[in-house]
Amino acid sequence: MIVMKTTNIKFHYRLLLVVSFILGTIGCKDSYLEPKPLSFFAPENSLVDAKGMYAALTACERNMRYEWYGDGSPIITELTFSEVCVEGTTDKPGPAQNMNIQITPTSQLNHGDFNKIGWFWLEQYKGIKYANVVIDRIDQATYKSQAERNAILGSAYFHRAYRYYRLCNQFGDVPFIGKEVKEPKLDFYSTKREVILKKMQKDMEFAAANCLDNVDRGRVTKGAAGHLLTKINLALGEFDKAIASASAVIDGGAYSLMTSAFGSIPKEDGAYLTNLGVVRSDVVSRLHWWQNKAIAANKEVLFMVLSREELVDSREDLQVMRQAVPFWGVSNSNMLYTPDGFAPGTSDLANQEIDQVKTFGRGIGRARGTSYHTKKIWDDPNDLRHKKYNWMNMEDLVYNHPNLKGKSAFYGKPLQMRDANNKVLTTDTIRNWFGWPHYKIYNPDPRATQPRGGSYDWYVFRLAETYLLRAEAYWWKGDIVNAMADVNKVHTRAGAAPYTDASKFDIGTILDERARELYWEEPRKTELNRIAFLFAQTGKSYRGNAYTATSFGTKNFYYDRIMEYTDFYNKGVKANNGQQYTMSPYHVLWPIPQASISTNTKGRINQNFGYDGFALNVPALTSIPAEEDN
Repeated sequence: MIVMKTTNIKFHYRLLLVVSFILGTIGCKDSYLEPKPLSFFAPENSLVDAKGMYAALTACERNMRYEWYGDGSPIITELTFSEVCVEGTTDKPGPAQNMNIQITPTSQLNHGDFNKIGWFWLEQYKGIKYANVVIDRIDQATYKSQAERNAILGSAYFHRAYRYYRLCNQFGDVPFIGKEVKEPKLDFYSTKREVILKKMQKDMEFAAANCLDNVDRGRVTKGAAGHLLTKINLALGEFDKAIASASAVIDGGAYSLMTSAFGSIPKEDGAYLTNLGVVRSDVVSRLHWWQNKAIAANKEVLFMVLSREELVDSREDLQVMRQAVPFWGVSNSNMLYTPDGFAPGTSDLANQEIDQVKTFGRGIGRARGTSYHTKKIWDDPNDLRHKKYNWMNMEDLVYNHPNLKGKSAFYGKPLQMRDANNKVLTTDTIRNWFGWPHYKIYNPDPRATQPRGGSYDWYVFRLAETYLLRAEAYWWKGDIVNAMADVNKVHTRAGAAPYTDASKFDIGTILDERARELYWEEPRKTELNRIAFLFAQTGKSYRGNAYTATSFGTKNFYYDRIMEYTDFYNKGVKANNGQQYTMSPYHVLWPIPQASISTNTKGRINQNFGYDGFALNVPALTSIPAEEDN
């Protein structure tokens, strides 16, 4: 039996610790680092036992959760650099749409109105810094047992490996920092991606063997460690090891797919029940109901980030209802017309006769689902994830603007995209008109009259993905029968019929299931890139295309996949802001922010192919120096 407890470490305690760690690791003079009288929260005083070490790791946990929270959250950049979404903000020129022009090493790379490429670069190294504090100081504390010490070290290894796994697949070769940095350092060098991943593999083998399952939600579990190890094994092309590490999680007894409805959806939640006139009793909606994610009955969750409405000082709002829902209802804007010519046709103001904003939120269409995600991947009408009211289409909303009552015959009637003369009834088909997974996106927002998505927990790793990772490992080995069986575990759980035709089963089938199951959870570009590296490494072809490592920047699976499945890039599509959607093969890797290269005056951080500065590269390191191998 896996026992999960609700974390209750006070935020102020966490914050003081985090601040002390930051001050102790930013590279100041030695005199500044000396403990001062009454400095109780200095690392030397706080990292003395398991409690102090776990408190230090909350800095890693807090740093990780920012990817899914807030306005313009970084996960949007992962999604819009994939075939699942495009950047839908069409009223300003900054968002990443015309990538051939907008994505450069000197562009704005860390802003919600542009993209969050730079956020991933900076914040993931922050997470590495926090983890290195614990790793370096692991034997300065006293523990109840060696097992307790090893579990903490494994957790710190997890947080470091998680960041390096992401960096190595987003940026390729990157600097490796394996020790706590205590003084200014300006001589970083890029290290080969494979070298870093091999080091992370070793660390995660230790973590998977020593982390525990009976820990608080939000902390690293043995299952999460095995899951991340599987991803790293896959990234290295070690498919037998990937199968073994995934199987250890799947068959370990602590976790299981949720295959029947569990938990509850309170009757008083009128926004989700009454307005749609349907009670959520299926396993898919219960799995993603905000109150069910962290409960003990949920055996599918391997790792999650936490945020709670009741923790006033530390809560973060998901705002996913703002980011991933169409811009459907500004009451004073003529965006949606009725078929009989009235506008505005909709209103997202609260407390109206037909109140839709409480149910759907005030969406702004920033993460605009592509036709691939909203239509093409749904191959079974019985799939619960695409059933009406779990999945919302624009036609499921109604014309609700109060000014229409008594004037338009369409007041209270479903929205229409075109009138009888085939005239489009919206001013912006990119931002205002697309479907979305309501069962996953809906998160109540009790502090807002126009909900954006409140402060709730979010999945990072679930067992459903572990099955899909093992399926991929089987596929790379040519074992289609077992690959198909693992995908079917997830596919049939959602009510869809199993796949049976091995001749039609390929990596695309697995990616489609990932898109259906893991939307807004998986870092989609990271995973596409990992697969692109594998195609280049193995020489395996994809639908007639073969790839090599030497031509990775000019021909790769990542780019071909996006060109195959999206109807935006390089097809002349323009947004209302005048930007045309463009992309090139070299966008498989993001640019290293120029500021990090320029300030590294005694070393060389290499730039990726296709971006200014690439010609100045030097050979990346092919081993980790002994002093960094920690």
